[in-house]
Amino acid sequence: PVPAVPCSPRHDVAEVAGLTSFSFGDDEDSRYVMVFKKEFAPSDEELEAYRRGEEWDPARAEERRRLRELAAQQEEAELECSPTPPGPPNDYKDKYRHLIGSDAAKAAARTMEANKAYGCVPVANKRDTRSIEEAMNEIRAKKRLRQAEDE
Repeated sequence: PVPAVPCSPRHDVAEVAGLTSFSFGDDEDSRYVMVFKKEFAPSDEELEAYRRGEEWDPARAEERRRLRELAAQQEEAELECSPTPPGPPNDYKDKYRHLIGSDAAKAAARTMEANKAYGCVPVANKRDTRSIEEAMNEIRAKKRLRQAEDE
């Protein structure tokens, strides 16, 4: 749960005082605000209990937490002892080892060098020799022409 956004004077006062405030209740008649010190702000489980209209019981919450942990441990144990999912019996690299070799990737990584001129293209290699302004003016002219044809 996310803390209520300060939308009433009570929330504003709590925020100015350095406190945390939460709104509870469904309609305007049953709506109320609970204020807590920031260091003693309620847990998510406690807020959920308040939102359901229940009284917060730390002992019951601890029991629920313990049961959830136990269920998670049991699920983890079941996953460990369950059979492995079907998959390929071997790695594809083993199948093609005679073609690519075992150190092909390492050798390629060693010989690869960084391109120091990355992003710098010689003028001779450029296809479009117009300046940005010229290109933008041409685009605008085409757009005006299209609009004139549509009208």
